Amino acid sequence: MPPRGTTAPPETPPTPSHSSPRRTIWTTRGQPCDENGYDLPEGTPPPPKEPRAPNNYWPFVDEEEFHFADFLFMHEQMSAGNTDILMSLIVAFQMSRYGNADPPFSTSKHMWDTIDSIPLGDVPWEGFKVSYDGDVPDPAPSWMKREYKVWFRNPLHIMEAQIGNPDFAQEIDVAPKRVLGRNKKRQFTDLMSADWAWEQVDQIVAEDPDTHGAMFAPVILGSDKTTVSVGTGQNEYYPLYAALGNTQNHVRRAHRDALTVIGFLAIPKTERDQQDTAQFRKFRRQLFHASLAKILSPLKPWMTKPRVTRCSDGYYRRVHIWTRSLHCRLPEQCLLACVVSGWCPRSLKEAFEGKSKELWEGYGIIDDILPFTSYFPRANIHELLSPDLLHQLIKGTFKDHLVTWVVQWMEMQPNGKGMLICFSNVYHSHIASRIAAAPIFSGLHRFPEGHGFKQWTGNDSKALMKVFLPAINGLVPPAMVHAVQAFLEFCYLVCCSQIDEMRESFHEHGIHEDFLLPCQHSVSHYWQLIQMFGAPNGLCSSITESKHIKAVKEPWCHSNCNEPLGQMLLTNQRLDKLAAFQVELESCGMIQSVRGNPVWSSIALLCIPQVQENSEDVDQEEVEGQTSEGKSSFAVLPMWTLVQLSHFLDIPDFEQHIRRFLYDQLHPDSEVCGMDVDIEECPRISPTMHLKVFHLATAVYHVPSDLSGIGGMHREYIRMTQAWHGGPACYDCIFVEREAEEEGFHALGVAQHNNVTYACAFVKWFETHGDSPCPDTGLWRVKPDFMAHGRRMCSVIHIDSILRAAHLIGVYGDKFIPSHLRYHHSLDAFKLFYVNKFADHHAHEIAY
Repeated sequence: MPPRGTTAPPETPPTPSHSSPRRTIWTTRGQPCDENGYDLPEGTPPPPKEPRAPNNYWPFVDEEEFHFADFLFMHEQMSAGNTDILMSLIVAFQMSRYGNADPPFSTSKHMWDTIDSIPLGDVPWEGFKVSYDGDVPDPAPSWMKREYKVWFRNPLHIMEAQIGNPDFAQEIDVAPKRVLGRNKKRQFTDLMSADWAWEQVDQIVAEDPDTHGAMFAPVILGSDKTTVSVGTGQNEYYPLYAALGNTQNHVRRAHRDALTVIGFLAIPKTERDQQDTAQFRKFRRQLFHASLAKILSPLKPWMTKPRVTRCSDGYYRRVHIWTRSLHCRLPEQCLLACVVSGWCPRSLKEAFEGKSKELWEGYGIIDDILPFTSYFPRANIHELLSPDLLHQLIKGTFKDHLVTWVVQWMEMQPNGKGMLICFSNVYHSHIASRIAAAPIFSGLHRFPEGHGFKQWTGNDSKALMKVFLPAINGLVPPAMVHAVQAFLEFCYLVCCSQIDEMRESFHEHGIHEDFLLPCQHSVSHYWQLIQMFGAPNGLCSSITESKHIKAVKEPWCHSNCNEPLGQMLLTNQRLDKLAAFQVELESCGMIQSVRGNPVWSSIALLCIPQVQENSEDVDQEEVEGQTSEGKSSFAVLPMWTLVQLSHFLDIPDFEQHIRRFLYDQLHPDSEVCGMDVDIEECPRISPTMHLKVFHLATAVYHVPSDLSGIGGMHREYIRMTQAWHGGPACYDCIFVEREAEEEGFHALGVAQHNNVTYACAFVKWFETHGDSPCPDTGLWRVKPDFMAHGRRMCSVIHIDSILRAAHLIGVYGDKFIPSHLRYHHSLDAFKLFYVNKFADHHAHEIAY
């Protein structure tokens, strides 16, 4: 049903809105109350927290001791042996210098005991055992005789901790909301902005009017198996995660303790000849659903009766805790929905109740397994499954289907083997050469020798999406290029943080009835799921996969690998205690927030996790802080004179460029720009004047759809140097804001850095090729801009006009490129370039 006081949203597919100003309409629910559940009069301040003594850092002696433990255990993840060595070195140093020793901790056990004494974030681990209780044959298979241990933490206490986390005070929606963009279209952003939250709240109030004003708190669940080692033995784990649905999407995507591991599920193993038996498959499904029902059982009483809970803003509210969505990969979705692998997990079981054969053969539904949602009120597993961008779109559709399709088509052509993407380190394909020739770009994973398509990570698939389209254009039929381009457009649109009701560019031709590939079929449900649950990027399985690093892989690496699960559980509990204690101290003003403390922020940036899918140069990062549209700044380097710099850059008229730039700055309202004015009218400058020269700039801008901090801010580095990391020269291209009244690419210019001076940059310009994007790829094209006498069009521009970095890829056509061409030659080797709007989501939003 539509939100109260509004009209029903039109049944048309949504599309992202590029407008950032928006208006939010809230319901009247989520009313503050007192500790007994009675509503507070409007304007009543929240009850004060229990005061904490200014110097009370117990169980730590002082702030420095807490930071020391936090650094060693959370950031550096130092082993017990190395911690003991460090403490011994501190003692030896202090004894030699001062004649006495007072280390922060005497041993690693002392530090761990101190962390364990933190009273906050203490949700202990519990466990239960499950075993097969059916008829046992003789001889019995091993899986029937085993006991399976499941570990969990009370999800009620976990959710109350998230609801009351003061760090989320501005990022929790206590009631459903309706968000309107600048175009006055409804926007689907966070879970509480979509139809499902409104419908559930209206249904709860209709069934029990006494719950009017209560806060609706859905619990988002996520599960995904992960492997921590390629060695022998037990190396698989099955973590279960939970997050508060009221927390806004960007908080979960920024991994600010908004996603918590609440359990480790059992993974039944058996002999090879038993793995595909009907009994074992049924037991695995029953074990999974029974475990979830047991773990979530503490939530059940509060699904029909609100529980008074203190919230992050300090107020008490009556809270309805609810099981909401599950984000996981397609195999887990089939397991959750009790359908056969490869069938749509959103199929409806109720219409075929009692028709087992028809369900199995016609619809792939398993009717003798009871989903865990059956144990809870108003929960339908087939309605609660969320879209999964990573495995359904990026891996499933792009990597497994489209790339394979292109490769197989080329294999079928004459001499197709010579054009294959390389499957080994011996043969290099034509496409691989094109991919390898793409210029480097901030945050872009490179494929220096092409890439073998047998070993993939999610980051590999995302990276290939950014450069694949220009690489295949000219080598495959235009219809295939159009298909890949249409998918990329859809993928980037659906990954946006805010999606509105506009009709364009979502499904133009619909889905063919006989199109049964599981991942592609799931796309047909997306527009409904977006209207139900909001933007999919807040519910993607990539969030849980990223959490694997902190919750599973790093704790496993720092265990002694002898029965490691118990050590991993304890590590997670200590990490939660340290995080909760830090939030408590920050809220009391006893320590400065890490996001605002340059010392501890620097320490955090130095502690790069060792467990990563691949290692890249750090040329982009999340930025914590308030939201703003964008700015550029530079790092200070030595001084040059104007003459020295002109000789170094080999630009004889460099002085004129400076003078024309100064004319623009001194005459901002002039009808004639500095590039066209007579040089004699420009300010004169001394050839011996000194200029500060910079080889690295930082651009900070708002991009909530990409990797960003809590406010959606993102920092990237713009490089202009003769040697980047000891390698070849790197002169990045940039987007320059030129036409404020235009939108999209029409408002931008593309230029390439040479060097930067004071508050300005020296650039070489590109001009747009044609009046519209390429009809095949949908990408704008640019070419170097030359003046009448054949020299490149250059100018000096103010840094305030630099929006961010731009990624250009050469237009390869149908020609083979030389094998000796390297990526750092690309910007000089081609005459025409694509403006790669698929470099990231922000580029897609501005270069349309």
